[in-house]
Amino acid sequence: SQQKIFKAGDTNQDGQLDFEEFMQYLKDHEKKMKLAFKSLDKNNDGKIEASEVVQSLQILGINISEKQAEKILQSIDADGTMTVDWNEWRDHFMFNPATDIEEIIRYWKHSTVLDIGDSLTVPDEFTEEEKKTGQWWKQLLAGGQAGAVSRTGTAPLDRLKVMMQVHGSKSNKMNIASGFKQMVKEGGVRSLWRGNGVNVMKIAPETAIKFWAYEQYKKILTKDDGKLGTVERFVSGSLAGATAQTSIYPMEVLKTRLAVGKTGQYAGMFDCAKKILKREGVKAFYKGYVPNILGIIPYAGIDLAVYELLKSTWLEHYASSSANPGVFVLLGCGTISSTCGQLASYPLALIRTRMQAQASVEGAPQLNMVGLFQRIIATEGIRGLYRGIAPNFMKVLPAVSISYVVYEKTKQYLGIA
Repeated sequence: SQQKIFKAGDTNQDGQLDFEEFMQYLKDHEKKMKLAFKSLDKNNDGKIEASEVVQSLQILGINISEKQAEKILQSIDADGTMTVDWNEWRDHFMFNPATDIEEIIRYWKHSTVLDIGDSLTVPDEFTEEEKKTGQWWKQLLAGGQAGAVSRTGTAPLDRLKVMMQVHGSKSNKMNIASGFKQMVKEGGVRSLWRGNGVNVMKIAPETAIKFWAYEQYKKILTKDDGKLGTVERFVSGSLAGATAQTSIYPMEVLKTRLAVGKTGQYAGMFDCAKKILKREGVKAFYKGYVPNILGIIPYAGIDLAVYELLKSTWLEHYASSSANPGVFVLLGCGTISSTCGQLASYPLALIRTRMQAQASVEGAPQLNMVGLFQRIIATEGIRGLYRGIAPNFMKVLPAVSISYVVYEKTKQYLGIA
């Protein structure tokens, strides 16, 4: 935070913070803090109470309990009165450049940077300031870069998952070791990355469409008073996810076909698209679309619910000195919540992959979603719906770690702190 103060204060950028600049910084900073204080002090009695914190956060679409608000106030409250007056507020924030309540929220924004290979349906949210300064596109760019590197790093596990989803059955006991052996024997080490090109290419259009659609749906669903509640946020997020998935779905089919393809079957992405179009027509590019869209609801719902639960638990029990949970807590919450979301929607993802690949598996009957469900349950039981889940979960930790590190490094490179 000292660096932040230094950067903000050094107005003539000469690398030194002189007395005038420091006084100017304090004046500007005090002005901002005064505004933040005033906006929180709803009844204008010169003190901020817990209920006022709850109210202000509600306006920003975040629901916390009085108890949690008290925790936040306790960290600022110097004289133990359980309310915060202007002097306490000023002393706390003077050398802590969290000038507004949105900083606290930004800590807790559900991290959409964590790319665990299956696209998160929760789109990025940007503050007005980020939209004005143009920081939002840099953040999207950094997120895209992070996704590309983490997907490439964990591609072999991803291909193994697809192979097990499509070919794994009671008769074909494919496990992690034998699966890798089979793939390397069939196509060499390079074949472990088959289908990764499409997987990386679809990040950019999907992110852009999702972000644009989310903004549109939010406008439609906003209440008269301009507030956006949790339900509206969830609905607009899910709809934005569905819109993005619909527009890039043919790329999903290509990725699956390339991943289960044999060596030499396709010369590349375009060759694969040409062959599918010629043999099976346009319809083939939307195989498995229904289970894919249905999977968004349990995934997004559980992901958000678990994240909110973990967040409030942390604020309730562990937030002693500040509302900033630190990197590891945030990464932990994000990872656990998206893993739970994946667990819930995995059978639908498996059905989707099977339907995408059906035509390229010789002798497999072309079944619809319900038919496939019945067949898997009849021949393999419930376990059959979770084939390939082991490599899927094995890639979560490396994917999260890689994407986080790359995201932070790219942000530094682009000049956003």
